[in-house]
Amino acid sequence: MYVEERVYVLQVGKVPEYLKLYEAEGMAIQTRHLPHMAGYYFSEVGPQNMIVHLWAYDDLNQREKCRAAMQTDPAWQAYVAKVRSLIVTQETRMLKCAPFFAAPLKKMLAAAK
Repeated sequence: MYVEERVYVLQVGKVPEYLKLYEAEGMAIQTRHLPHMAGYYFSEVGPQNMIVHLWAYDDLNQREKCRAAMQTDPAWQAYVAKVRSLIVTQETRMLKCAPFFAAPLKKMLAAAK
């Protein structure tokens, strides 16, 4: 399994606006296309104005197919147009599960559904 970590640094003070838009519009679109939301967070201590979200995939091919389908969705494109100006920087990491953690992660994701 792989977990994609996406980190957005937003304009100062824009976290509440971003989260409101995401909850109202973006989340339903993303969860329709991407298999497993593993977490969605904002920074409380340390660097501020950060959004961190995690998405789990069985493999990199699944990620590629799911994200490609999402990118062509007109609803996703409209949502991205609304939040793009709030995002200052974006960073993405692909994390491979340690051998002993893949099974527990699958159980956690199944329990969350």
